[in-house]
Amino acid sequence: MMVVVLLSAAVVVLAIARLGTAADDSARARTAADAAALAGAAQGFAAATELAEANGGVLVDYTAFGNQVEVRVRVGAGVAVARAERAVVWENLGS
Repeated sequence: MMVVVLLSAAVVVLAIARLGTAADDSARARTAADAAALAGAAQGFAAATELAEANGGVLVDYTAFGNQVEVRVRVGAGVAVARAERAVVWENLGS
């Protein structure tokens, strides 16, 4: 009986560890995707790739349309999508 309890406890611990790793990968993927999208909107594909990698990710997809960029980044088992938009603000410096 004791063996069954110990084996059950071991299975539960392993399951929790895997869930924790998956949650960590997912959170890191969101961070990397956000950074890559912002960099991509500001400076293009190369910057998006660089920021994804700097955050431990791989840029899986990059789509630019108008002033908007959408990226898909993978970190471990986690995948995240993020969008960013480049906004141009005109200021009248003569006033």
